Amino acid sequence: MNDIIRRMLQPYNTATNAEAERAAREILQEIALIGLWRGKFFEHAAFYGGTALRILYGLDRFSEDLDFTLLQNNPTFEWALFERNVVEELMSFGFEVSFLEKKKQFESEVRSAFLKTNTHHALLQIGIKDLVKTGIHPETTIRIKVEIDTHPVLGFEVEPVYLREPLPVPIRAVRETSLFAGKLHAALYRAWKMRVKGRDWYDVIWFLRRGVPLNVHYLETCMRSGKELQADESLTKEKVIELLCRRVEAIDLTAAKEDVAPFLKDSSVLDLWSIDFFKHWFHTLKLEQ
Repeated sequence: MNDIIRRMLQPYNTATNAEAERAAREILQEIALIGLWRGKFFEHAAFYGGTALRILYGLDRFSEDLDFTLLQNNPTFEWALFERNVVEELMSFGFEVSFLEKKKQFESEVRSAFLKTNTHHALLQIGIKDLVKTGIHPETTIRIKVEIDTHPVLGFEVEPVYLREPLPVPIRAVRETSLFAGKLHAALYRAWKMRVKGRDWYDVIWFLRRGVPLNVHYLETCMRSGKELQADESLTKEKVIELLCRRVEAIDLTAAKEDVAPFLKDSSVLDLWSIDFFKHWFHTLKLEQ
């Protein structure tokens, strides 16, 4: 096994198939970021979303997809421009992968691609030999959705954040304060398959517990784009807290827990969730100066 892969695997518990697959998925994600960096992708785009929070900022839950945003609107963007960089980078670590853009039936501002590899082969490449003999069909694949917003709501701030592994390269990412604003907007207004997305609410609490200030101006921009805020309106801390309290009172907390639980090492932390728990943390909100 490659020494770098061995080092990347050290933080993971791989006692079960599910844990081993999760480790392989995250290692694939980080190596793919290196491929995109080599292809100059981050001259045009920034990393955001749950996986950016986990890999770059230390979010303590797992995330499935790689999400990016262009820095300027570009409806002609194609993932094919970066296919070779991603595939060759992963091949250099011994992974056999495909990286293909998904052709959508309907026009969309989000361009999607899928990074795929055989699960058995991926586990062997990260040094997991015993588990692949039982419980995993030999044709099972690991699929990582890779998406980019080609027509984003602009106004977010970005910064270079260095990867730790497999190489310490700078990845352009949306700043935490702007990520917080985007996450708050999603928690307040996202309709997700007619169900509440508990991951959004988990992340909101994660931001608040760490004292990350909110880029309220970007939240205002997102809300104006979504028609949730009038052009002449502005937000105060008290107004944001009021919106959050009203929204959390309306959601199904049991469904929210069920959504996020599979992404946590220890889902017993969700036993703390209650309306009072959320309201306590909402009142610790800080705005970016």
